[in-house]
Amino acid sequence: MTTPLPTPQFDRFYKHDELIQLLRDYAEARPGLVEIRCLGQSHEGREIALAVVTNRATGADTDKPAFWVDGNIHAAELTASTACLYWLHQLLQGHGSDAQVTELLDTRVVYLCPRLNPDGAELALADRPRHIRSSTRAYPYDEPHVDGLTIQDVDGDGRILQMRVKDPHGSYKPHPQEPRLLIPREPGEFGGTYYRVMPEGLLENYDGVTIHANRDREGLDLNRNFPAFWRQEFEQLGAGPYPTSEPEVRAMVDFIVKHPNIGAAVSFHTHSGVILRPMGTQSDDDMTPEDLWVYKRLSDIGAKLTGYPAISIFHDFKYHPKEIITGTQDWVYEHLGALFWTVEIWAPNKEAGITDYDWIHWYRDHPPEDDLKLLKWSDEQCGGLAHVDWQPFTHPQLGAVEIGGWDRMNYWRNPPPHLREREAARFPAWLTQIGLTLPKLEVLFATAEALGPTTWRVRFAVGNAGYLPAYVSKRALERKAARPCVFEIGLPAGATLRSGKPRIDGPQLEGHAAKNSLLAFLPTREITGDRALAEWTVEAPAGTVLTLQATAARAGTVRAEVTLR
Repeated sequence: MTTPLPTPQFDRFYKHDELIQLLRDYAEARPGLVEIRCLGQSHEGREIALAVVTNRATGADTDKPAFWVDGNIHAAELTASTACLYWLHQLLQGHGSDAQVTELLDTRVVYLCPRLNPDGAELALADRPRHIRSSTRAYPYDEPHVDGLTIQDVDGDGRILQMRVKDPHGSYKPHPQEPRLLIPREPGEFGGTYYRVMPEGLLENYDGVTIHANRDREGLDLNRNFPAFWRQEFEQLGAGPYPTSEPEVRAMVDFIVKHPNIGAAVSFHTHSGVILRPMGTQSDDDMTPEDLWVYKRLSDIGAKLTGYPAISIFHDFKYHPKEIITGTQDWVYEHLGALFWTVEIWAPNKEAGITDYDWIHWYRDHPPEDDLKLLKWSDEQCGGLAHVDWQPFTHPQLGAVEIGGWDRMNYWRNPPPHLREREAARFPAWLTQIGLTLPKLEVLFATAEALGPTTWRVRFAVGNAGYLPAYVSKRALERKAARPCVFEIGLPAGATLRSGKPRIDGPQLEGHAAKNSLLAFLPTREITGDRALAEWTVEAPAGTVLTLQATAARAGTVRAEVTLR
């Protein structure tokens, strides 16, 4: 009798101990499909759990093409963890009944890390939360702040909102039709009621005049700590003292480097409601064209299946037009030549009916009508909780203030509870299809032909049954990051080679992706570029059993035996 799967609650976020137990419950329910390993330890010593998801009856995970998926590298982006858990549940539920899921887990392996940053997530889930960027390690300085405003939950309601104080020099004013909303003051405007707005928090050594908001004492951004295009703090905030200086990033990098079967990866973040593809540092014109074509093809499938637009980081998602963004996506693709996407889950502005906007620029400037749409969405769809009505509060340093405004943690960085499962449900079909595009080595035949009483010609042919080539990308070839197909023959005692080598370096294997349309003027030159053949002449008595093995970069490993007869 099959043990029932756990029944997770996708409308809530799990704390660390609950998450680890849930993963172990999955492994106990489906031991043949999922194994929980420890990827490493966080800064505070928490386990970073990795789910290895594959049908173990069809082979070891290291012998199969692999797909890496992670989430929650940023502390408060908790829906990223939910998306990973949701796909894990769908995979285990679908194996044996869903043809695509069954094929995926029978022939490939998914390495799934729901929470890369357990320390930061635990802080975001505290009773009095903090919304730091990533790790809880103090950086770049160890000492606490001695002045300025430190962002925190002041009134103890479990939320970090905004504080407003009436001030003739304030930058914001009440919306003329909806006084709950604050909108920017117009250029040259005077004579109205204005507010100075700041994050909810406490002040140290307040002089009664000047206020500056302190950066988080925990100033690391783990997504800036990867090796490719790493830059110092003055160029890239939170990058750490050197690449992979942080244990969470080092654990991920070390695992991926030691698992060359990984051919594609997705990292879940929040928010914006977009699929981001490389590069972060180069325009499309500077990318390897063949890789760009593959990225666009698979990204377009993602857009169709998820409802999220697929866009270029360099062209469409810069925080500042003069700056570039680097992170996991650049390392996985730039250094290793594996395909990579960042998914930014959830778009509250789109949810409110705002459809025509720039992903980044909208946050700098947008029409007041958009705020009205968002407030309506808060009132009608979120019980009035996305935008909290301003409430008077006696602040220990500032005196009379009002606390309220947008609840960014629970309605902006993450969807409200009733929409979390809906957002997570967008991705399994696309993730499964990416996994099924990975290269997959198969045995075509293994034969032994007698050339004499004790002389044999041994032939071993393999093919790539996957859509992608065994090397996955041209970037992998440029970086020499993917070995070609390697054949090996195992000889028992009494058998010797007369021709051929114990290990033969074969060709790179193409996939079954069409190189062009049938209407193209020039035919494809490599008609059988997906196949490779190795031959040996062996001296051995009849009845000898030979073992053959082939490994093709990210296409996995296959084995065969031939009996000389």
